[in-house]
Amino acid sequence: MADFAENFEDLQIWQQARVLANAIYDAVELCRDYTFRDQIRSAAISCMNNIAEGFERKSPKDFGHFLDIAKGSSGEVRNMLYLGEDRKYLDAERAEELRLSYRGLSKGIAAFRRRL
Repeated sequence: MADFAENFEDLQIWQQARVLANAIYDAVELCRDYTFRDQIRSAAISCMNNIAEGFERKSPKDFGHFLDIAKGSSGEVRNMLYLGEDRKYLDAERAEELRLSYRGLSKGIAAFRRRL
């Protein structure tokens, strides 16, 4: 993986996933639907965790598999944001802003995956 970075923390997609995971935590901090809150947080954490874990595997094949999982988790967050908006846990503007950010992350993961 040294062709891309020395550490997973150097990867732009991991950095973006970290920022977005914190944004999700902030967005649902006051949500009293604990099942929803825990699920969307878990999906957000999964994005950054799978990028890190895949990188540490040191095999392009393994890393690609974990990037696929991270991309799937990004889609899960976007899906949960629709539900959060429908349930009025987030306002429409904030939900859309986060969905756009997660779409960008998903595209970044896919582009990085192709480079492997």
